[in-house]
Amino acid sequence: MPFARSGSASRRCAWFGLALILTAPLAQAADGCTFALGRGWPPATENHGSAVEQLLAAKAAPRLSLTYLPQRGVESGLMLIAGEGDWTVRHAVPNERVQSWSSSRSGGALQLRVEQDVDQEEAPIPQALAVRVVSAWKRALTTMAPADKPAEFHDKDQLLFLVDGIRVSGLRPDCGIGEILMEQAGLMTEAANESISKRERRWRALGESLDQLDAQLAQAGAASAGE
Repeated sequence: MPFARSGSASRRCAWFGLALILTAPLAQAADGCTFALGRGWPPATENHGSAVEQLLAAKAAPRLSLTYLPQRGVESGLMLIAGEGDWTVRHAVPNERVQSWSSSRSGGALQLRVEQDVDQEEAPIPQALAVRVVSAWKRALTTMAPADKPAEFHDKDQLLFLVDGIRVSGLRPDCGIGEILMEQAGLMTEAANESISKRERRWRALGESLDQLDAQLAQAGAASAGE
């Protein structure tokens, strides 16, 4: 369903892309690419993360979502929502931080502000391309966070991935296939806020990035088979 664009939302979208870059963890060791990611919810994160995901998705059921939980500041999320024809890519930001501290004379407590407006931008994405993103991300997340590797608590900004029921959480990946996922997230975020002509360029770039991801996943699979 079409909706009005918001100048505030556009600024926040730009902020989200910058935030992903600025929240990268320390450089990985020179002898390998590792990921601070694991399956499920990190300890003490589920209530906050669930509240943000549900608020930003509204009544939609995304096939893919990437939610950003900063230590401070406003949360945000990127989603792919299936449709009968084209799918929808949505970027959403609440007007206020969802998790906040409420103080009173008797003390204070954390509260979840889920009754608030959300700024969102969305655009159609070709179905074949969206299906390919979901499939590739599912394989990538399975590779980066095996089923026997649980998510750990990190006292830093965190990312929550949820793709076809697979939940992976942790710090922003900054190398290998994880870096490619972040590049693709940036392309989809930008496409949700651009004109049709610019969006088509994003989709071409996304397809090329998926080719690169497929190649790296194939290499990783061959390496595992040879061990």
